[in-house]
Amino acid sequence: MEALGKIREAELAAAARVLGIRHVDFLDYVDGDLDQAPPAEAVAKIVGHLRCVKPDVVVTFGPDGSYGHPDHIAICQFTTAAIVEAASPDAPYHRNLPPHHVSKLYYMVTSEKLLQAYESVFGEVVMQIDGVERRGVAWSEWAITTRIETREYRQTVWQAILCHESQLAAYRQLEHVSRGHQKELWDTQNYYRAFSLVNGGRQIEDDLFAGLR
Repeated sequence: MEALGKIREAELAAAARVLGIRHVDFLDYVDGDLDQAPPAEAVAKIVGHLRCVKPDVVVTFGPDGSYGHPDHIAICQFTTAAIVEAASPDAPYHRNLPPHHVSKLYYMVTSEKLLQAYESVFGEVVMQIDGVERRGVAWSEWAITTRIETREYRQTVWQAILCHESQLAAYRQLEHVSRGHQKELWDTQNYYRAFSLVNGGRQIEDDLFAGLR
């Protein structure tokens, strides 16, 4: 498991370079066990990053974990809590660093069409947790607040995916989806604006930094 973890870290670092991401940090938790991490410890680590990096916008998984994945749900909860604590001068973490207020928080969400595209390749997205079946969660179109056009980056994204060699047997299947499903997979990214200090309303955003510029 440790050896696979090191491989996955190296693959992620390679993908980040392809995408032009200059820095990647790991919180050193075991894949699949994040929901068992001590909450105060995990939140404190994220608070430290928020106060050092000082981001205006934070993106994480939604509260449904895309398909009920415990790690995805955990990082959503930890990140949301860390944003609150990072802004508080009374937080018991990293008092050597000044508080930082995040302006916008987004959840990555799956549209109904995107879920259909994935399931056309991989079948139903299902996992068993504590004896309960969890499935892929699709958000209604009216609930999606933000849609980012990514078509021009399709090839770059695919090159980043190819960096994950230990998982290519699964990812290679994405090459065989229909043209219609390819559009859902590659041409847009959907988000839910969980909170914003700078904008709001029903109009669909096309920029995660809307209201900040």
